[in-house]
Amino acid sequence: MTSKFARFLMPAVFALSVGVLAQTAALPAAPSAAANSAAAPVVTNATGTKLGTINVEQAIFATNEGQRDFEALSKKLEPKQTELKGVNDEVEALKKQLSTQGDKLNEDSRATLVKQIEQKQKSLERQVQDARDDAQSQQNEIAQRILQKMGPMLVKYAADQGYGVIIDTSNQWPNGPVLWAGPAVDITRSVVDLYNSQSGVPAPVARPAAARPTTPAAKPATTPPAPKPQGAAAPK
Repeated sequence: MTSKFARFLMPAVFALSVGVLAQTAALPAAPSAAANSAAAPVVTNATGTKLGTINVEQAIFATNEGQRDFEALSKKLEPKQTELKGVNDEVEALKKQLSTQGDKLNEDSRATLVKQIEQKQKSLERQVQDARDDAQSQQNEIAQRILQKMGPMLVKYAADQGYGVIIDTSNQWPNGPVLWAGPAVDITRSVVDLYNSQSGVPAPVARPAAARPTTPAAKPATTPPAPKPQGAAAPK
């Protein structure tokens, strides 16, 4: 499931990941459910010297909350996927008809069929793009909500553990700042575990692979889109 979404998530969603660590003194703590007043700012220890890395995108999708909410969104989008696949099948059937019978049709009939294909193709393209935009928007909302809660927690974790710098490795070099980093400095799993313990969201129940819904491979303009998390890598 994780691998379904990230390739559609806009990188802008994760722009906060760097800024959130650079503003430790001003970043507010995540408010509790019962708090009505403004949360106090995160108190951090600025004396840390260790350097760590975190794949923020992967962390978002690896949380129990992320897995739960993206799975729910995937199910929500299934009817639209089915609808678009039906329209795509209609277009492909008309194209096959033109290919096999085109030379047997008179000029007017052939022109009518060609026009019908063009109209349905354009309509499908618009529907696919609209569905893609809607799915991406909803995916981004989920990721942003989790990131807003994860940011303050990550800042406090870094300070408590003596880190002076945490670098986001969601984007691989040369699109990201890190050329290479070993697993010893990666804190992604630790942050995910901490987030899960604080969120109270239970781990999702694993389903057999055969029971998972399948989605047709995306083809521009002809096949409906399919959402991801990059299993670890939110978000390209």
